[in-house]
Amino acid sequence: MHDSRSYLIYLAQASFISRRFLQKLLEKNSDVTTLLNWTISDLANQFRLTEQNAARFFHYLHDQALMQLTLQKLTGIKVWTIIDCDYPNSLKNIPDPPVVLYGLGKTQLIHHCPALAVVGTRHPSNYAKKHIYQLLYPLVTNNWLIVSGLAKGIDGYAHRIATYYHGQTIAAIAGGFNHPYPRENLSLFHHLKEKHLIISEYPPNQKPERYHFPERNRLISGLSFATLVVEAKERSGSLITADQALEQGREVMAVPGLISEEYAQGCHNLINNGAKLVQNTYDIIEEWHAIERKWCRTIVDND
Repeated sequence: MHDSRSYLIYLAQASFISRRFLQKLLEKNSDVTTLLNWTISDLANQFRLTEQNAARFFHYLHDQALMQLTLQKLTGIKVWTIIDCDYPNSLKNIPDPPVVLYGLGKTQLIHHCPALAVVGTRHPSNYAKKHIYQLLYPLVTNNWLIVSGLAKGIDGYAHRIATYYHGQTIAAIAGGFNHPYPRENLSLFHHLKEKHLIISEYPPNQKPERYHFPERNRLISGLSFATLVVEAKERSGSLITADQALEQGREVMAVPGLISEEYAQGCHNLINNGAKLVQNTYDIIEEWHAIERKWCRTIVDND
């Protein structure tokens, strides 16, 4: 008989079972194995499912052969569930934490502190490339961890600065490990999974979908005490990450750009709305020192 944790991981592999459903399941009963005693009608009534969907869930739950095969396919992948003692506290306290999280690489990095999220345009200017180096080099060489999304542009630059200068980095991706995206960062993906850490809340065989990217962004901001935005249009996925950081009670910082540059408008709007203006590395370190005790207390309080 498998334990509650194993059943939670198994259920998370099913394409027809959503994160919201798993959260609702845990709210009703933290021991998932109790569901084995429920009938199809019990499932339908408790979770407001149609008889057809309840039956589908029931038969999937009781398929021991499929469960064994499914769990075997996760061999070599670190799996955190929200009921695990080593689940990252930085994610546990966000409004919508992943129920199951997968990792490849140096899994201890997920608890590293301080961690800074770095996001921005997929088409950075030479100005942005120069300044992201100037800002991040002193951090990565002083044991700071950089969190980003492995996307083309600023994300990739941030990861590469961390790897080139022997720092540490985490990439949160928007699909399963068997479908790395984008293809131009494939070699970076393979390097990070060996020397750093890649995380995803999607099962290994899940292809990235459009709606996965904003979902992924909340992990980038959630793991970090602050999110730094480097070049972003007025409507940009980077601004979604900034909004999520604020919702999570994290700090938001932005690098100003040329007033004539389209890719600077998002950062300027953030600054106008209260984000910290970053002109040098000291501005970032100053922000960390201002909230370090509060951040560490938050992590400990959720232990």
